[in-house]
Amino acid sequence: MFRFENPEYLWLLVAVAVLALIRFVTYFNQKKRLRKFGDPKLMKQLMPDVSRWRPLVKFCLLELALVLVILMLARPQQANGISQEKRSGIETVIALDISNSMRAEDVAPTRLDRAKMMVENLVESFSNDKIGLIVFAGDAFVQLPITSDYVSAKMFLSTIDPSMIVNQGTDIAGAIEMASHSFTQQEHVGKAIIVITDGEDHEGNAVEAAKAAHEQGFNVYVLGIGSTNGAPVPDPDTGNYMIDNQGNTVMSCLNEDMCREVAQAGGGAYIHVDNNSSAQRLLDEELDKLEKGETTIYSDYAEQFQYAAAFALLLLIIEICILDRRNPILKKIKLFKR
Repeated sequence: MFRFENPEYLWLLVAVAVLALIRFVTYFNQKKRLRKFGDPKLMKQLMPDVSRWRPLVKFCLLELALVLVILMLARPQQANGISQEKRSGIETVIALDISNSMRAEDVAPTRLDRAKMMVENLVESFSNDKIGLIVFAGDAFVQLPITSDYVSAKMFLSTIDPSMIVNQGTDIAGAIEMASHSFTQQEHVGKAIIVITDGEDHEGNAVEAAKAAHEQGFNVYVLGIGSTNGAPVPDPDTGNYMIDNQGNTVMSCLNEDMCREVAQAGGGAYIHVDNNSSAQRLLDEELDKLEKGETTIYSDYAEQFQYAAAFALLLLIIEICILDRRNPILKKIKLFKR
C-alpha cells in the first residue's frame, strides 16, 4: 500500500501549474514584442546565438524538479508488510443538531455541550472503529469525514457552535441522508447513524429518511436531548432569552414521539439524554450489538522521498549544465571544420 504521510503539501502542485501558465503568457508576449522590431527571420539572423528551445527545456526541468520537491514534502511511503493482528470495529456517523434550540439549559450545562461531551466519551471508548461527524440545523454539512483519527475528531468537535450554520431550523432528514453517503464501501461491518437532537423537526420527512437509510443497511439511533416540559433558549447576542414576534419567550421542548418514530423506522433505538450517565451506557450497549468488521492493518511504512530527492538533484544539475544560448565552443569547432 502506498500513501503520503503529509498529503496537505500536494496542494502546492497548484503553484507549478500557475508558474507554467505565467511562462506561457510571458513567452508569447516576448514573441509579440520581437515582431514589432522587424521580420522574424531577419531578427533570427541578427541573434544567431539565441536558442529557441534551451530556455524552454531549462524551465521544464525546473518545473519537474519542483514537482519532485513537493512530493518529498508530502512524504511518500510504501507499506512494508501487513500485520497479522486481527482488528475489528464498526463505522459510526454522528449527526449533531446545532440549531439555536440546542442552547437551552434544561440539560446541564446546555443541550449542545452535553451532546458534545457524549460524543467525546464515545470517541474515547473507540479503539478499532471509525467515526464521522455531521452538523445540521436548517442545512447539513460534513464536519469530519469518516476516519479512525480520534484526535482530529475531538478537535473538530470542540469547534462546533450554532453560529456555524446561518440557516436555522432542524432538518433531520437532510442530516440522515448526508450521513448515509458518508460511510466507506467496506462490507460486513456494522454501520450506525447517531442523530443527536431535541426533536424539533421543522422540515419533515425524517421518518422516511431513516427508513431509507435502514434499507441501505444502516441502523439509525436517536438521542433525544432536553426536557419534554420545555426550556427557554438563550440569545447569545443579547444575553437574554429569545422571544418570538409577539414578544413571548421562546420555549423549546423535546419531541420524544418524533424521535421514537425516527429510531424505529431506522432499525435502531431511541435513548433519552438527561443529566445522568445512563444514556451513555445504553448507547454503548446498542453499538456493541452491531457486527464487527475486520480491518487490514499495515504495520510499517518505509520512506520513499529519497528517490524523489535524487531525481530532483539530477534534474537541477542538468538544468545548470544547459546554457540559455548556443554553446560558443561548439560553434567555433563548427567554423574551424569549415
